[in-house]
Amino acid sequence: MTDTTHQPNFKTVNQIPLGNRLLRRKDVEQKTGKSRSAIYEGIRQGTFPAPVPIGGKSVAWLEEEVDSWIAHCLEARKRQRLENCPTPLRMTTQPQEQRA
Repeated sequence: MTDTTHQPNFKTVNQIPLGNRLLRRKDVEQKTGKSRSAIYEGIRQGTFPAPVPIGGKSVAWLEEEVDSWIAHCLEARKRQRLENCPTPLRMTTQPQEQRA
């Protein structure tokens, strides 16, 4: 008896894990909301990840580094909110006046 099941001649490729992709500038602009000039200004100031060369005059950003930058911005915002938050009011209970 012959086996009639067909097996493909190719190997299934696993999906690239999120964060390991290379993003082109327009993708970085869309993901961060930053303009082209703001991205390059941040690179010059050392506050934004630098791109990696991918050939010729082309560059791309590691998604993981861009995601880390976004996470850092969110943490900074959270810290700032906590620092600027007034001390919570404490509820105090006063004894009720005694009724005669």
